[in-house]
Amino acid sequence: MYTKTISSPLGDLVLVSDGEYLTGLFIAGQKYFMDGFSKELHKKVDLEIFHMVEEWLKSYFAGANPNIKNIKLKPQGTIFRQIVWQELLNIPYSDTITYKELGKKVAKTLGKSSMSSQAIGGAVGHNPILIMIPCHRVIGTDGSLTGYAGGIDKKEYLLALEQASVKGENENDKSRIKAE
Repeated sequence: MYTKTISSPLGDLVLVSDGEYLTGLFIAGQKYFMDGFSKELHKKVDLEIFHMVEEWLKSYFAGANPNIKNIKLKPQGTIFRQIVWQELLNIPYSDTITYKELGKKVAKTLGKSSMSSQAIGGAVGHNPILIMIPCHRVIGTDGSLTGYAGGIDKKEYLLALEQASVKGENENDKSRIKAE
């Protein structure tokens, strides 16, 4: 496993790869930092996947909506978490979804009538590839910005960058997060 640290508007970002796939993207110091990764990581700055991710991040932080299709992502986690993380990839750029809505989508995928909000929150919170697997687009049922491992200030920054629409349970109550 290889790692590289890069600078960003959010602070240092730590990239992790198996040499072919991106397996981790963490904000230095975040909750669950490097959770699930062994201490046996080797610094390597010249991996093609790291170059691709850096270019994607540069474009993203410049305010664009870069295509993620050509970047090989391989987050490590349980089958349940994999399903949740795959659902996160379906949240459109500049949009949000509530934990409750996400739970309904995951329950449908699993053929269940409902999902535990704690299970959904746990899977979202342990997303090992922040920003690219957009867990920052998941909000509270009332439209509040809650539960981001990188910190609420970082979540707010990312949603403002995307000029995201934030909606709670009441569909008529939509607003956009504005950058200050």
